[in-house]
Amino acid sequence: MPGFRVLVTDQVFPDVAVERELLAGIGAELEVASGSREQVLGLASGADALLNTYMPLDRDAIARLKRCRVIARYGIGVDNLDLDAAREAAIVVTNVPDYCIEEVAAHTLALTLALVRKLPRADTLVRAGGWGMGELAPIARLSELTVGLLGYGRIARRLATTLRAMGVSVVAHDPLLERAEDGTRLVDLDELLAGAQVVSLHCPLTPETRGLFDAERLRRMRRDAVLVNTSRGPIVVLHDLLQALREGVIAGAALDVFEREPPDPALLTGVPNLLVTPHMAFYSEAAVRESQRKAATQVARVLTGQPPQYPVTG
Repeated sequence: MPGFRVLVTDQVFPDVAVERELLAGIGAELEVASGSREQVLGLASGADALLNTYMPLDRDAIARLKRCRVIARYGIGVDNLDLDAAREAAIVVTNVPDYCIEEVAAHTLALTLALVRKLPRADTLVRAGGWGMGELAPIARLSELTVGLLGYGRIARRLATTLRAMGVSVVAHDPLLERAEDGTRLVDLDELLAGAQVVSLHCPLTPETRGLFDAERLRRMRRDAVLVNTSRGPIVVLHDLLQALREGVIAGAALDVFEREPPDPALLTGVPNLLVTPHMAFYSEAAVRESQRKAATQVARVLTGQPPQYPVTG
């Protein structure tokens, strides 16, 4: 068997036993990189394949890959990779688009319900010796709500199914779709912002979506609306959102992702009606194992001349 070298550019999992066992089946040696970016790229230059999580691989980095045939990303988004440079270098890029659908949809639902039912404010009230509905009203009935989903891929569709089962009306905006196969009404973005009491983000980070939710677009939302982001941090301009919450431009926000991670805690201190979690929407033990197995499988397939199951570039 050929002696393939596979490098994990940035290790975030407890171990790589899943990948090591799977890749051993094709005679591949797995190495986990550490050290500075330069040290990692030095190791990557001689690798046949890369397994990648968050480390940015720009044009310069990809130009330094002398033997690489495939870059397999553990997650869904590929905004940390220069796809054009990879295509030019004849490097296949893959992702794992279906590994945490259940988890992200559930986390988004939990954040949405917490905001709509005003659970963080209620918790603070009781701990401070308060009681009753005086500081919490009004609270809408779920069946009176419209949730607007920006992006209508796997996660948004899973979330929509659960929301509808709870009596919630769902609309979506997705410029890549002409119609939704499940019958969800597709609307333009302005209509979604004007009508939805909950706006939930499920779109990829692209030049078009970066900074999409700035001060101007937040002002187009209803004053009683809440914003939920479990997608990509830079879609929301954090400074503008925090100011909008302080000024009551919108009623609340829940963020699992940020422009910079981790965020500066000082920025978040004292901001009203803000619920934050540490980029955990994707997580369950089962989801992590699935991501590891599927990413490593893409590497094994490409290195042995088989087509990948999840190609981003060909």
